[in-house]
Amino acid sequence: MKKKKPLRIAMLVLVALLFVWTFVFLYQKSQPKEITYEIVTPEMADLEKTTVATGKVEPRDEVLIKPQISGIISEVYKEAGQSIRQGEVIAKVKVIPELGTLNSAESRVRLAEINAAQAETDFARTEKLYKDQLISAEEYEKGVVSVKQAREELQTAKDNLEIVKEGITKNSASFSSTLIRSTIDGLILDVPIKVGNSVIMSNTFNDGTTIATVANMNDLIFRGNIDETEVGRIHEGMPVKLTIGALQDLSFDAVLEYISPKGVEENGANQFEIKAAVAAPDSVQIRSGYSANAEIVLERAKQVLAVPESTVEFSGDSTFVYVVTDSVPTQKFERRPIQVGMSDGIKIAVKSGITAQDRIRGAEKTK
Repeated sequence: MKKKKPLRIAMLVLVALLFVWTFVFLYQKSQPKEITYEIVTPEMADLEKTTVATGKVEPRDEVLIKPQISGIISEVYKEAGQSIRQGEVIAKVKVIPELGTLNSAESRVRLAEINAAQAETDFARTEKLYKDQLISAEEYEKGVVSVKQAREELQTAKDNLEIVKEGITKNSASFSSTLIRSTIDGLILDVPIKVGNSVIMSNTFNDGTTIATVANMNDLIFRGNIDETEVGRIHEGMPVKLTIGALQDLSFDAVLEYISPKGVEENGANQFEIKAAVAAPDSVQIRSGYSANAEIVLERAKQVLAVPESTVEFSGDSTFVYVVTDSVPTQKFERRPIQVGMSDGIKIAVKSGITAQDRIRGAEKTK
């Protein structure tokens, strides 16, 4: 029994210490904590309220080059990414003649050859009679006209047959519709055809096959959408700052030049299309279709007294800040009404109620 007595005493001491520690802990937790706040000083600042529109940078105009004759692509001379001048050949089309048209053209040539041969024979007789002074000059001149007409008809028939077969004549090679040429100076964005592809000519009934897409990459625009809640606050001519993520977040200046008069519903919200002319330096290569963000300044205030918006208390139509009245031994504050102006989302302008010498209660300090 004597050996168990020290063990009991140790257990009682341990329980007593645990009870005392619990009492001290609960007492400390029940004591009110002293809260301290960061102190903010109003300062003069330039404020801007902006909105951001998302969209893409693209050429103002993309020209679709289409053939004026149907056939099969026999040669492709250009590829996407190459610069091209107006009139340069992009591709060549080989004409596949329609059998009925080809037969008619061949028949016309044979008939013209028969008429031309007869005209040459008649003219040879007329010329001999004229030299023998057996016919008048008027008769001879008629014979000259007749043989010239027969020769011209034969040449026309041969040219027509050549066009039906090849889509070109030797005399009009520079104007051939089988050679597809660029209609503008610019950069080739796309060549969707390959050698062997069939193409259809462009006419009033058919858009035709696109041979290439060419655009002037020195005349770029930003095309994006803006929400209806902000479209009423922008207007043509406003400056725009573009940020293109693909170019390591480089920024470019632009000018807003178009706001759509009609909205389009997207994801439950009305969006209005906008366009802005981009001013990009020649040293930067911008590709068509780059995603970009357009920042538009909706409102601007220069050198106004401002405080962090987080320090302002909004209560109905009234706004307040807490001004420091004493900081020793504890911080004391006075709730003071103020009149505020525009906000940029971080800072807010203060029109009246405080001065630059006042100190404002900020966020609570964490220990």
